[in-house]
Amino acid sequence: MAGRRSAGLLLYRDGGEGTEVLLAHMGGPLWARRDAGAWSVPKGEYVPPEEALAAARREFEEELGMPPPDGRYVPLGDARQSGGKVVTVWAVHGDLDPERIVPGTFDMEWPRGSGVIRSFPEIDRVAWFRPKDAGERLVKGQRVFLERLAERLSGPRTAL
Repeated sequence: MAGRRSAGLLLYRDGGEGTEVLLAHMGGPLWARRDAGAWSVPKGEYVPPEEALAAARREFEEELGMPPPDGRYVPLGDARQSGGKVVTVWAVHGDLDPERIVPGTFDMEWPRGSGVIRSFPEIDRVAWFRPKDAGERLVKGQRVFLERLAERLSGPRTAL
């Protein structure tokens, strides 16, 4: 059986001090008090035959409560996470007001072992970061996408 796969969109914009990327802080009680390593590219799991890009666009809307931006989707490739999941990401230029997100929710038993099922937001906030600051917050296995985006942005502008 094939391993778990996720797909996501790394939204970037031209900020006042250079490029900024949009990251999502993971929701739920396990991430509530963490900042470093607790942010992610908006993404989610999919199962073939669903196409990865279609899944990335669907998950963006499910997690943020708004449609993904129109634009050219630039592949940033795959990265295997520490748990073995393979994440595929595309970069897309656009803008989004973090105050407008309406996150999806998930249910889990909390506290563990209590038998009580509670609902939590998939993400509890999103924010724009310069790449250096994003790298400090992003889960380790996704930092490679920032490097790949920087390579694309520093190359010929026709690449994007």
